[in-house]
Amino acid sequence: MSREKLYEMLRSLVEHGKAGTMEQVDEVVAIPASDYTDEDKFEQEVERIFKRVPVTVAPSCELPEPGCYKAMDIAGIPVLVTRQKDGTAQAFLNSCTHRGNPVAQGSGKATRFTCGYHGWTFKNDGDLLAIASAKDFGAVDKAAFCLTKFPTLERAGLIWATLDPDSTLDMEAFLCGYDEMLEHFGFKDWHLFDKRTLPGPNWKTAFDGYLDFYHLPVLHKDTFGADFFNQANYFAWGPHQRLSAPSIYAQKTGSEEKLDLSKMNEEDWPIEALTQGVWTIFPCVSIASFFGGGGRGAMISVLYPGKTVGESFTTQYYVMEHEPTDEAVRQGAHDQFAFLETVVAEEDYKTGKRQHESLQSGLIDKVWFGRNEGGGQAFHQWVEKLVKADDAELNRIFAPQLQAAE
Repeated sequence: MSREKLYEMLRSLVEHGKAGTMEQVDEVVAIPASDYTDEDKFEQEVERIFKRVPVTVAPSCELPEPGCYKAMDIAGIPVLVTRQKDGTAQAFLNSCTHRGNPVAQGSGKATRFTCGYHGWTFKNDGDLLAIASAKDFGAVDKAAFCLTKFPTLERAGLIWATLDPDSTLDMEAFLCGYDEMLEHFGFKDWHLFDKRTLPGPNWKTAFDGYLDFYHLPVLHKDTFGADFFNQANYFAWGPHQRLSAPSIYAQKTGSEEKLDLSKMNEEDWPIEALTQGVWTIFPCVSIASFFGGGGRGAMISVLYPGKTVGESFTTQYYVMEHEPTDEAVRQGAHDQFAFLETVVAEEDYKTGKRQHESLQSGLIDKVWFGRNEGGGQAFHQWVEKLVKADDAELNRIFAPQLQAAE
């Protein structure tokens, strides 16, 4: 069923490409400029979105085998993600149950974690293994002192966690069937080629840039090129979106050749054409395909809010269908990843920071999203909806979305 949805979307894109048209939403919409600058609203977004709904914590290939782990901070919460002995992924609060000191730093491979403060040791699955000088400390039930687990789900080569150990939100319902669409990339078997973290502007300002092609031939005229497409059709699964340019063409893997999809039999359409465009996972992930050096790859950008309303940080993962064995492909992938750093850091995020500084003047009361920016409109509507929803309402919001996807 999900593959048929891919064909359905591509048929639509090809037909619009033939006609030189695009799908547009009903009206131009304004939102308050203060939505980007108000500290109280920012704190609400952190508390009611990033600490309540599932957030992507890693691509599966970042933790390729049992024992792999990474420590990170998300919205002020220390998180430890491990690949357990049975191969499953699990996220924990990275905090020793004795005094709260983090038990892990950075990333690597380990079967156990020892707190650097008093030496309490935990297994890779979070169980408390040993208390230093246990006889002196006193008798306690070790089972009551395991690392705190966060609800965790691994699907489509991505790992999600809900940063509330008591959350009752159905993680599958939250994904609204979108994970079935993402499965077609095949990320669970891909190779992590490289990663880096970039500072950015306000998290919504930064994410807006992933949700429209309108800016591409203007802001990126010297990188992507001024003749780059500026139109996109939007497809939604609850708050998650795919945007792709109406076109009859798709790039052929490993070359600069363009395939004319309108002249091909549908059964010959390659997976690259069926999945082209930008796929966003609410509230903070963008996935875009690239072909650096002839190897099929994708940049998975995971964006989190920073400590203040004007800050964010984005970890960019460059993943490849196959680990390069040829120096030309390896160099091409390096060049592609370096190029994307220029595009995002020097163009998108520098522009976003200037935009944020301008909005902080308080002299602009509204910002606008056109009929050709439906993705941005939908994103801000979902932000507002989830900030207002209480905990009980979250499941009621997403259950119908999942049922519709099925």
